[in-house]
Amino acid sequence: MAEPVRLTEIDETNVGDHSYLSADDSCYFLFEYTSHRGYSFSATNNLISNLKKKPSESNRPGYHYKGQAIAQCAVHLRGAIHPDWLATATLVPAPPSKAIGHPDYDDRVERICRLVSGNIDVRSIVQQVNSTTAAHELGQGQRPRIDDLVQNYRIAENLTLPAPTAIAIVDDVLTNGTHFKAMHRVLSARYPQVPISGIFIARRVFPEDENPFGEL
Repeated sequence: MAEPVRLTEIDETNVGDHSYLSADDSCYFLFEYTSHRGYSFSATNNLISNLKKKPSESNRPGYHYKGQAIAQCAVHLRGAIHPDWLATATLVPAPPSKAIGHPDYDDRVERICRLVSGNIDVRSIVQQVNSTTAAHELGQGQRPRIDDLVQNYRIAENLTLPAPTAIAIVDDVLTNGTHFKAMHRVLSARYPQVPISGIFIARRVFPEDENPFGEL
């Protein structure tokens, strides 16, 4: 039987890979996704590629791999997160780049969270107002800023109660930490006394032969 995947903490050895994170941020990841490499480069690249298949392409060959990837991520998280913590925490999925109602609105992260267990608190408290281009489809220097995201986020008031006692922002890939920091700002303004952490399926790393300093 394969060893269960464990969560790895972002610490002083790798926090510099994610420009918006600081030593005070509590973030964890399962795998490493290699930037600028295709789905065939690694099992993680293949997993993330399948996760990001667009809903509007559901009639294309291979789309069924998306559902398999979602289920696989849920299994890994179930085995990696302590059940006692899960029983008391609130998982808040990062909203997708498309607003609710858009043909490519993609609730993949929420689906992952809900498949982790049927008895946990999953709430999409933070929602995106206007659709935008997905960050991974943008070129160098075009990625959104934290302030841009905060302005485009809203609190779903019908999901705010009861107040969480601990929050984990869940997302598929940690790149610069922009979305995590924007969500952290919005959630901490509403729940100033609640500890907030981040859980990611993968963190972005660069190939050994590539200089990462040109990418924002």
